[in-house]
Amino acid sequence: MTVPVITFFNNKGGVGKTSLVYHISWMLSEIGERVLACDLDPQANLTAMFLPEDRLESIYGAGAELLGRPETVFECVRPLMEVGDLHTPVLSEVNENLWLIPGDLALAGFEDTLSAEWPNALGSRQLHRPFRILSAFHTVMQQGAEQMEATIILADVGPNLGAINRSAIIATDHVVVPVGADLFSLLGLRNLGPTLRDWRADWRKRLDNWREPAFDLPTGRMAPVGYVVQQHGIRLGRPVQAYDKWVNRMPAEYARSLLGDHDGPYAPTPSQDCHALGTTRHYRSLVPMAQEARKPVFKLTAADGAIGSHAAAADSAYSDFGELARKLLERTACHR
Repeated sequence: MTVPVITFFNNKGGVGKTSLVYHISWMLSEIGERVLACDLDPQANLTAMFLPEDRLESIYGAGAELLGRPETVFECVRPLMEVGDLHTPVLSEVNENLWLIPGDLALAGFEDTLSAEWPNALGSRQLHRPFRILSAFHTVMQQGAEQMEATIILADVGPNLGAINRSAIIATDHVVVPVGADLFSLLGLRNLGPTLRDWRADWRKRLDNWREPAFDLPTGRMAPVGYVVQQHGIRLGRPVQAYDKWVNRMPAEYARSLLGDHDGPYAPTPSQDCHALGTTRHYRSLVPMAQEARKPVFKLTAADGAIGSHAAAADSAYSDFGELARKLLERTACHR
């Protein structure tokens, strides 16, 4: 029985994806889930948000590679680029219910290996190696989940449609799409929907080609479960006109591009759309405060400088992310 994987994915950058994964991971751990976060973005921004400087230094600092401990996702898959097999991950503890498989800038070097093995999985023999490589992220995440008895896995990926993300999405049960209120987020949805359908179909062909696999393989379900809108400019408590223009086109675009629904009717706004998981606010001055304290904005206290309006905003954030986390669990519950 595998642990369900939720990946936050959009090939449009700058939509608050990594911050969303970070805060949802924390919130799920707050409400009793055992969460494994996995940083599959070669930029490793999620890792930098989770771990303090001294921990980052111990993982990436001079001489760290000599310790021989697979403390990043790249160190787990590195042997596959030579003649070895996967290493079991060494997890980093964030809190008792939240653990992390750290990312690694060196993961970008795994892209060519994944690309080369994609066509080989359709060959007539010697399928063990191509499938081992293509399902590497699935295996590493499930091994990590078994170690900590996780109930859910959250993965962060980069904003592109390359081979690393393809293998990450193959390992995914549910896809959450963070979007911004702009033209390029709409275009991102138009790219993302057909790409997910192609990857799903192509992976199914490969699974059918290896009828009796020698190890567990992901099903490649990658089902969209909803989108989250990043809130932009606010004036007098209301979205500015430009925000309204783009955000109200999201329900129709998501339905057409991600769900293949070309008939409608479509909700007029995300607040009325059953596919919208929620809206993330701009917390502005709370963000650097949270980064300094190395905690989510909703856990800031007076000791961190969150007093007055800042304290009220932190309380509001707790409510917002709590609702978002619970809605996410509800959407995925029937498949867990």
